[in-house]
Amino acid sequence: MTQTLAPARDTSFDVRVLSDGELRTASTVFREALHEPPHDDEKWAVWAKVYEPGRSYGAFAGDTMIGTVTSLASSMTVPGGATVPMAAVTGVGVRADHRRRGALTAMIRRELEDLAAAGETLAALHASEPAIYGRFGYGLGTLGRSVKLRSGRARLRDDVPTAGTVRLLSTDEALTLLPAAYPPLQATRPGMMSRGQSWWVLGYERRFAHEYFRVAAHHGADGTIDGWVGYKPGPYHSGDPRDGSRLYVLDFHAANQGVANDLWRYLIGIDLVEELIAYGRPMDDPIEAMLTDLFALRSDPDDELWVRVVDVPRALAARTYGPADPVVIEIVDPLLPGNSGRYLISPQGTERTSSPPGLTMTVEALGMIYLGTWRPSTLAAIGRLTAKNPVAAEAADRLFATDRPSWCGSLF
Repeated sequence: MTQTLAPARDTSFDVRVLSDGELRTASTVFREALHEPPHDDEKWAVWAKVYEPGRSYGAFAGDTMIGTVTSLASSMTVPGGATVPMAAVTGVGVRADHRRRGALTAMIRRELEDLAAAGETLAALHASEPAIYGRFGYGLGTLGRSVKLRSGRARLRDDVPTAGTVRLLSTDEALTLLPAAYPPLQATRPGMMSRGQSWWVLGYERRFAHEYFRVAAHHGADGTIDGWVGYKPGPYHSGDPRDGSRLYVLDFHAANQGVANDLWRYLIGIDLVEELIAYGRPMDDPIEAMLTDLFALRSDPDDELWVRVVDVPRALAARTYGPADPVVIEIVDPLLPGNSGRYLISPQGTERTSSPPGLTMTVEALGMIYLGTWRPSTLAAIGRLTAKNPVAAEAADRLFATDRPSWCGSLF
């Protein structure tokens, strides 16, 4: 199996790391790509804190910036509980008058080469246009779903247990307490990422500054925060409060199911709400079984995180594997050729090998199976990887399987 990358068609631009003085222009280029206006001075004062030194790139036609990409330094929990360095890639955009000329390819190539040189194991992103990123080696690594509840019909069953209390936090409390409460939660599921200072500016501080954003935190018996929901209301549909509004849940984390029970109970109980929409919930959220009326809910599956394995040997060595016979997999990575090669995968670990492969796949397909989201045998059946024999694919299914669906739960 081979993977080719179309060469850049226009070499009249340069790609380089941006200086601090160029970041506001990069923000404008990105926002214009999303059909959004540039930030005014007040908003830029907050957004400027999202950008981390040395992690932003620009593509230039002469002196004009025509494309940009940036990332946040992070880490990801992988199957088995270890964490590896990860780049949370965001802010990707190319000006409309310079699309289809190779600028994006050149920026992503430069970024991946630099990430590999810096020792980052994974890169991940939320894709606004999913068809773009497979050619750069990003595979659909985690799935999520949007849950929509009609509040007038939604009721939790009486036997759903209670685990603590829920309290609204002030802005200062949220910005102070939640960053300290989050790290223990990262270890609860593969795919979850760390949240550095830049992430909290992006996910919380800028919302508090420019939106009507609320946070309700769950407190356990010892008074510590072990979960929370961040949400914002939408407008009343008809302008009449009696018709109710929408609530958009943008961040929902719980240390265990008991905490999640209480947070759902809190959200469903908010008055003057016609519809509750929770984005990016994990696929195994049991909310359907918690309701007295299943028809109060509609759930739409969606892509969540696209994962790019930047350092294949380190990534394979970092995670654990299920009980199965060893399998040799061959990886093809045209952008980072040092990753290409054959790897022996067994419950005892991984190592490079020259033995014949049982499975051959692109680095994109590796991103799809790495966190256990896709079964290798399924990808073989639909032509996304090549299995030399069914036994190798079935063994790889067991090796890469996880106990629960991987999930990130952090927008960036």
